[in-house]
Amino acid sequence: FTTYDYKPCENVATMAGAYDYDARVDVQWEFGSGLSYTTFGYSNLRVDKQEFKATDNLTFTVDVTNTGKVEGKEPVLLYVSDLVASVSPDIRRLRAFTKIDLKPGEKRTVKLTVKASDLAFVGADLKWVLEKGDFLVKCGTEKLTLTCTETYRWDAPNKD
Repeated sequence: FTTYDYKPCENVATMAGAYDYDARVDVQWEFGSGLSYTTFGYSNLRVDKQEFKATDNLTFTVDVTNTGKVEGKEPVLLYVSDLVASVSPDIRRLRAFTKIDLKPGEKRTVKLTVKASDLAFVGADLKWVLEKGDFLVKCGTEKLTLTCTETYRWDAPNKD
């Protein structure tokens, strides 16, 4: 496993350290995992807009079911990957999350909202930019692709 916010060039097998230069870069648990005595299933990831602009809000819904035999809590994490960008983007970025509590067999539709501007990144000119192109969205085992229809650059240091 690796952390969720890294660039392709940062995915290395060893890390430099003060004492062990050959130490493995491994984490025991993937970000968002935790102790649970049950299992969860994800299905039916949807978005209200397949194509969007920088001023849009995107509303995602996904069905989460407790497929185990005991009650449990599940962090519902929505990750977004910019598939092609002018600079090397993070592999995936956590853009929305919530935690739900489900009884055995219970299914809930979870709604997560993301501002399209939150998919922007700092470009080579040190200004925020949301570039035209495709984005991969993952939530649990589900995924879908969205398309930004136009490039938008912010002139201010902060985009909000």
